Amino acid sequence: MSKLWGGRFTKGTNKLVEEYTASIGFDKALAEEDVQGSLAHVTMLGKCGILPQEDVETIKEGLQKVLEKLHAGEVEFSVSDEDIHMNIEKHLIQEIGPVGGKLHTGRSRNDQVATDMHLYLRNRVVELTDLLHGLQEALIEQAKDNVETILPGYTHLQRAQPILFAHHLLAYVSMFRRDAERLTDSYKRINVLPLGAGALAGTTFPIDRHFVAEQLGFDGVYENSLDAVSDRDFIVEFLANASLIMTHLSRLSEELVLWSSTEFSFVELDDAFCTGSSIMPQKKNPDVPELVRGKTGRVYGNLIGLLTVLKSLPLAYNKDMQEDKEGMFDTVATLTGALQLFAPMIATMKVNKGRMREAVNTDFSNATDIADFLVGKGLPFRQAHEVIGKTVLYCINEGKFLLDLTMDEFKQFSPLFDENIYAVLQPEAVVNARNVYGGTATVQVQAAIGRAEVSLLEAKKWVAEHAAKL
Repeated sequence: MSKLWGGRFTKGTNKLVEEYTASIGFDKALAEEDVQGSLAHVTMLGKCGILPQEDVETIKEGLQKVLEKLHAGEVEFSVSDEDIHMNIEKHLIQEIGPVGGKLHTGRSRNDQVATDMHLYLRNRVVELTDLLHGLQEALIEQAKDNVETILPGYTHLQRAQPILFAHHLLAYVSMFRRDAERLTDSYKRINVLPLGAGALAGTTFPIDRHFVAEQLGFDGVYENSLDAVSDRDFIVEFLANASLIMTHLSRLSEELVLWSSTEFSFVELDDAFCTGSSIMPQKKNPDVPELVRGKTGRVYGNLIGLLTVLKSLPLAYNKDMQEDKEGMFDTVATLTGALQLFAPMIATMKVNKGRMREAVNTDFSNATDIADFLVGKGLPFRQAHEVIGKTVLYCINEGKFLLDLTMDEFKQFSPLFDENIYAVLQPEAVVNARNVYGGTATVQVQAAIGRAEVSLLEAKKWVAEHAAKL
């Protein structure tokens, strides 16, 4: 069968060109969206009197049959038909005859493919936001179980100050909340209809673009036809948002890998999320966080790849833009898989509270509180800092920790020390001394958990509302 666009050509397409330029191998993922957009388009053609209502009903029935076959896995896609649009149209014509060729009245593949991607991505944004909420929920539940668990906090991967493990987990809740907010904010730029822009200049038919937008649940239409068919900002924005989400997942992955090592032994991941060694039977490898950490690079690559494709393109559509889809599909799959695994992995993670406490008891992360103690006695902070530096050096040389020192040993560094220093140095005291909004004190962390739960509950309403519209 000749190409649907082949009237102007005297030769068939070179087989290698056909294979190289075809996109059906990946844009078949847009099949349902393509049918969905076509149903709205043909309904509009009937409403505007561009097509007879009899033809409209025939085409709609044919599209429904194609959709049913898609769901049943009975549609075979052909490279010779190039892309998802031509494949769907060919199957439609096979179902209902030549009248199926009227479907393309008043539109181009340029505005059609843009519409498909808007439909596809808005669905994925709602789904991914829901998955992010599930991960936040798992982190909050772990935080609620660890409001009294103390571990060393780190800077430069060196022990710095004791913090609550719940406080540490809530930092990721905040990161993922921002990620979810970015996704939901991007929805308003995704949910704009390009259909009706034609190839680049609009169409001579008296179409009603706003009617199509209303049918498909779009909030509005593109103001400029050139912009409508050439805009891929919404995909770039999604890829950038996805890259940030993967950044946060990768940072958490790195900590899970460290914490689950024998050297740390702070947590143990459930067996269901780990694998073993083919040669070393004792091994329990944290493959999920390792692979998420590794897959972050491919998501970054998809973002840079699309930015590079777009950077020199003149208006409006160019074949280069066919390269916008594979990275988007890959990022959706990569991010979806990571989030689907992370929530249950965090939920089932065992926390070794005793080992965390042991770590806090055998370091100098309470040193800052000694300096604060001396400042409270009237010593300038810079002098107090020097005093504690010398005290820590003494402990290192003597193989002791700060709580091991006698009062005589303390007083050799400053006469301002008294017996109260021992209470000040207790990990619970160190933690609860940070009783400021956003700090690690137990009362502040409990309040933060409450705020996080309220915020998550409100955010879930957005997902429920938009999921119902899809």
